[in-house]
Amino acid sequence: MTTARTWSVALNGAVGHLVEVEADLSNQTPEFRIIGLPDKSLGEAVQRVHNACQNSGLDLPRRRLTVNLSPASLPKHGSAFDLAIAIASLATGGTLNQRAVRRTVHLGELGLDGRIRPVPGVLPAVFAAVRAGFTQVVVPRGNEPEARLVPGVEVRSAASLAEVAVWHGAAVDVDDVEPVLLPAPVSRREDEHDLADVIGQDEAVEALIAAAAGGHHLLLSGPPGAGKSMLAARMPGILPLLDEREALEVASIRSLSGESVTSLDRRPPLEAPHHTASTVALIGGGSRSARPGAVARAHRGVLFLDEAAEFSRVALDALRQPLESGVVDVHRSGFTARFPARFQLLLATNPCPCGNFGVRNAECTCPPSAVRRYAARISGPLRDRVDIDLGLTRVAASKAISDARARVTTAFARERVQAAQERAAHRWRGTPWQKNAEVPGPVLRRAPFHVEKTERMILDRALERGALTLRGYDRVLRVAWTMADLAGRGRPGEEEIGRALHLRRGVAA
Repeated sequence: MTTARTWSVALNGAVGHLVEVEADLSNQTPEFRIIGLPDKSLGEAVQRVHNACQNSGLDLPRRRLTVNLSPASLPKHGSAFDLAIAIASLATGGTLNQRAVRRTVHLGELGLDGRIRPVPGVLPAVFAAVRAGFTQVVVPRGNEPEARLVPGVEVRSAASLAEVAVWHGAAVDVDDVEPVLLPAPVSRREDEHDLADVIGQDEAVEALIAAAAGGHHLLLSGPPGAGKSMLAARMPGILPLLDEREALEVASIRSLSGESVTSLDRRPPLEAPHHTASTVALIGGGSRSARPGAVARAHRGVLFLDEAAEFSRVALDALRQPLESGVVDVHRSGFTARFPARFQLLLATNPCPCGNFGVRNAECTCPPSAVRRYAARISGPLRDRVDIDLGLTRVAASKAISDARARVTTAFARERVQAAQERAAHRWRGTPWQKNAEVPGPVLRRAPFHVEKTERMILDRALERGALTLRGYDRVLRVAWTMADLAGRGRPGEEEIGRALHLRRGVAA
């Protein structure tokens, strides 16, 4: 009886778990079986491995071959285990160096001709291997660029099974094959959007800067043509660049989504799903394995929902838990996948179905009941989680033509945001929080960060009247601290409280 083992990685959400791939050869009726809670696509690996070995000039032992994926209680999905199963199976026949096989993690899907195809999730899988203490990983040639983004590991990329087998001591010819590559990544062109292009919406620009500085969620409501989408497109540009750790988190989510990752992109991502998107498209999921949704792909960036009132109310309310916790859990039978979802929510909506309600010199054709129903599509609990609720009006033609004042550029706004975030990070050093939007309300309501009673009087009155919930009260305090950081003040005063309350209540400009 001969046993060999190597390693691969099972992805559960954005977290990778090392899986020991054991192959056992016994003198029984010839059979090739995979055990250890594989899914259907993994169960089909038997035929892929058999044909790939035969077409690569590598002979599998003609006895009973049992491959166990351990731990057996951990669900395994996908075809990324193919290469590890093939290598462990070949090693049972003594043709490979078992010591080299045992200390290497193998990732990749096998084609019937023996070529190794790229798989999603290589970046988090390599991270998991490094955390487990492995120093050598074999990946498909198409996944080599993203695997090399992980420091502290030797990455060997291969185009075929025969190439990997030779590395482990097999005596077989390696034919020149054309490697299977991923499509080139789609370039992002947010740099073309400058905040200076926005005309006549000074208050909205300041609200956008405040949202970026404090990590606050933002709701813009107004008629078509008021500039809501234009402002949203410029939001990622005024956010500071991601540090290396944050950029790797974003790249890992892109890898899990099946995108090609060739380098670290330090620009915050912008996700803008269509209003017909389902709850699963927003939150994530899938029938066999959980894939990240829009909220996870917007991690460390902006999730922009244009025409927010047109989204399914169920889909919108599903955002409430990720907004509070910064993670999203996808529950499926037998497993739960967790994805990071620390994003800024940016909503844009019209005042009514036709868009003309309350617009000067425009006729609204919607009955009052339709206007109320349309506004109620964004539920009260979701609105209560939005820090800044601002109404916009259309810019008059005379103002658009004659507005020759110096406008705020994206570069200048980013400098202000960066300075404000540095002040906040200095204030919250030694705590789990870095941005004002992350700070719990009770911390802001007690010493040493509480605002004096005389300066928060208008805020207290709004709470007593029922115009604010206690959650809304805390969110106004967070925005007020951000206003103070933007102004270079040590703590918020009556002016910052008043401006934050104005932005919170969505008073039209």
